[in-house]
Order: sequence, then structure tokens, then C-alpha cells
Amino acid sequence: MNSTTCDILIVGGGTGGCAAAMAATSMGLHVVMTEPYNWIGGQLTSQAVPPDEHPWIEQFGCTARYRRYRDLVRAWYRSDTPLTEAARSERWLNPGGGWVSKLCHEPKIGWEVLRQMLSHPLLDVRLHRIPVRAEVHGDQVLALVLKNLENGDEERVEANYFLDATELGDLLPITGTEYITGAESKRDTGEPHAVDGDQEPHNVQGLTWVMALGYDAAGDHTIEKPAQYDYWRTYRPSFWPDNLLSFKMLDVRTLEPRDFPLFGNDRFNLFEYRQIVDPTIYEDSREAATIANWPQNDYFDGNIIDEPADVVATRLEASRQLSLSFLYWLQSEGGYPGLHLRPDLTGTPDGLAQAPYIRESRRIKAQFTVLEQHVAAYTNEGRDRAADFPDSVGIGAYRLDLHPSTSGANTIDTSSLPFQIPLGSLIPVRMRNLLPACKNLGVTHLTNGCYRLHPVEWNIGESAGLLAAFCLQSGLEPAQVWASPDLIKDFQELCMKQGIEIEWPRLYAL
Repeated sequence: MNSTTCDILIVGGGTGGCAAAMAATSMGLHVVMTEPYNWIGGQLTSQAVPPDEHPWIEQFGCTARYRRYRDLVRAWYRSDTPLTEAARSERWLNPGGGWVSKLCHEPKIGWEVLRQMLSHPLLDVRLHRIPVRAEVHGDQVLALVLKNLENGDEERVEANYFLDATELGDLLPITGTEYITGAESKRDTGEPHAVDGDQEPHNVQGLTWVMALGYDAAGDHTIEKPAQYDYWRTYRPSFWPDNLLSFKMLDVRTLEPRDFPLFGNDRFNLFEYRQIVDPTIYEDSREAATIANWPQNDYFDGNIIDEPADVVATRLEASRQLSLSFLYWLQSEGGYPGLHLRPDLTGTPDGLAQAPYIRESRRIKAQFTVLEQHVAAYTNEGRDRAADFPDSVGIGAYRLDLHPSTSGANTIDTSSLPFQIPLGSLIPVRMRNLLPACKNLGVTHLTNGCYRLHPVEWNIGESAGLLAAFCLQSGLEPAQVWASPDLIKDFQELCMKQGIEIEWPRLYAL
């Protein structure tokens, strides 16, 4: 078995992992980053999810590196595509024109930009790798054994720090790191929306196997009937206003039935929601394209965390079948045979994303856990921002947005305040050299709903990468930094020098 050594091993090359790698290499450290799929980038690329962002993203509220990513995406379109003059001069160009984000873009463009940003001599990116075993001594990880998915070979990597940037928190069980899954009990957290009774470890938000779609109004691109279509065709969750495969949905704020058609409806439609190709901005002729990450293809029929491998495989295939079944329904019963898959946009043979979009992960038991009452607007009346964290290492903003879960619980979508990312949420209660760098930090089932979005995950990863570097270069450990107000300030100074905003701007009378 081959064995290598590095300063920091980042397992998972998603949005948080990429940000962590940029931060750590900027500090002069040798980093190995692994990724199971063809594309690095996670949510932004292999999962094909346009950025979910807050309303102030163009002015403030993200790290300098995330802003550079956004700028480079726009620059790519301006330099490499035949935009109209009006589009080229648009300061805040939205290439896809979707209304979920101010920057709906093609996943492959995000991949190209991230590869450019990660071009660094101190970074070794290893694709098609997953962690299979860990060497642990007490409260320290010594090495990880990785499996190459292409040839089955195993390799051993030693490091001083290990960052878990996987989508499901895969390092936590194999390293013995304390973690939690699912929905916490109200008696444990005191959260207004927590479950009554005992914790529900298998109550996890649904995942989505996203697909890219184009529309040819004159064509008939109806796919072969999916194997599980008959099951999904009549599937109706107890809380849903119609069959899941329909043009009906719930208004996420009122939970009243609402129409969500494919087109029209004053732009409140499926196609324009996450549209990633807008033909009107090009001088040549292009087909509009969208991303199907919709209520109708949310898979919440089963949990995939801490389940046997065969169960996980079955449920992931079911999630793919659900997406294809909705496409088939749209083409046949829905009346849109011109809809078709766009594999050129996903880097896959079939037009489905390379990886499922995972909303909820295993989460470390952290020195500090962010609760609903820290961030919710209704528990912080009279405030214009969430609870103040003196150890803040980043900021974010998004509603408390929970999709239907595997327990049969309905969506929760409630108001939250602009929040901070506390350093304590990045530090495990016991392990000394493992840090979360994705959605696996110290949050709950509920607060995950606002800490899981693209710019927040990026900030989490970037701060984790800097923390590992700061500790290595100062001879300290993360828990020591968190325990000292002076060291917290030193680390915050580093974060700010690197372009991380740690508090929200305050406006006042002049």
C-alpha cells in the first residue's frame, strides 16, 4: 500500500473542501484533497445546484474568496461566450436568468472556475477516492486509508490535521468522533420546532438527485418509462395536496396548496426557478436549460445515513428513479414531450447530476452548538441579527429551510436573522486534530436548514482550513484557541486579513 504524508488531509472536494484547500495552501501548507466524483465543487458542480444566496450577496455577507468565485464565473461568461452587448455590460450578470439566485450558472463553469482557483503547487487533488479506515490513537487521528474507486487500490495518508468535508460526515464514524444525526429532542435543545419525545436519529431531510433539462417545443423526447414509475406515479405523502408527481405543491410559508406549473404563472414556475441557460443573453441561438431540484423530486422515502451499504444503494437508486419518473410524467401526462435531459451540462452520460444533493449530514458533537433560538427571528424579537457570538469566524443568512424528512415530517420554512458562525461549532468535544469543513459542524437538524447553503458551507470550509493552518503554525490545538479570548482574537484577525467577514454591517442614523 502506498503511503504519503501531508500537513492537512481534506476528505471531500465539495464546496467546503475546496474553500478549505484554498485557505490552507495560502498559508504555505501542503494539502491533499480527495473527492469521489469527477468534478470538485459539490453543491456548485457535481450536485448541479445553483447557488442559494441571501439578498445582500452582491454587496456583503460572504468571504472574499467566495466573491472572487462569483466574479470569475461572470468573467468566464464574458470572455468565453458570445454575449450580447447588453448582457456583457450588465454588472451583476445572471447567466441563467433563474430567480432562485442572482448567479444561476452552468455546473461545468463552476467546475472550471474552481479548478483555476485551486491551481497551487502545494495542493494534491486526488479524484475517485473515499475513506475506508482510520488509524486513531486516543483522541488523535494518525492516518486515513483511502480507496481508489477506479481500480480498487488502497493508499494511506498521514497528516497533522484531518478535515471532514464529505457530504455526509463520513470521517466521523470511522474515526470514532462523537456525532449526532437526525432530529434532536425538544427536551435536549429547547428548540421550539424540535421533536417531542426522544431524539429521532433517522429523521433526516430528503435528498435530491438533480437533473439538467432543456426544452424543445417542437420535439418529442419522451424517455422510456422508468422502472419505478408506477410506484412514484401514485405516491402521495400524507401532508401533500396531491400526488407528488403533479403541478401542485405547498406554499412553504403558509402550508396551503399552490400551483407550480412548468411555465408561465408570472415566473413562479418550475423551469425559470433554477434556469441556468438564458437564450436572451446570447448573440447565437441557444436552448434554455434548467436544473430540476424541485419539490416533486425531493426523495424522503428513506434515510441513507448509518444504513447498510445495500440499503443506501437501493435508496439512492430510488432517488434517481423519482427524478426520472417526474420527467416522464412531465413528458407524458404533463403534456411536455419536448423536455429532455442535458448531459452536456452535468458531465454525465444521462443528464442527471454526478452526485446526489445532500441537505443534511452527520454533525459533530461540538464545543458549542447553534440552536434555533440563536438564529430564528421569532425568538429574537426586536433584533436585526441573530445572537452575537464573540468567537465568530464567519457569517451567513438564509431562512430556516427544512425540506420534508424521512420521518414523514412536513417542510419547515421560517424566518431567521443574519447569523454568525461560531468557532466553537467547528471544534469537536474530544478529538484534537479533526475538524468539520462542510455541513457537519455543531448545528442541529433545524439550524442545519440555514447553515447548509453554498456561501455558508464555503465559509465553514475556509475557516476550518485557516484554523488547521493557524494551529499548525502556532503549535496550538483548536480547543486551546477556543478556550482563550486572546487567541480567538488572534485567529479572528487572521480570518479578516484573509477576507472573511465575521460580523454583519450595522447601519445607523447619520
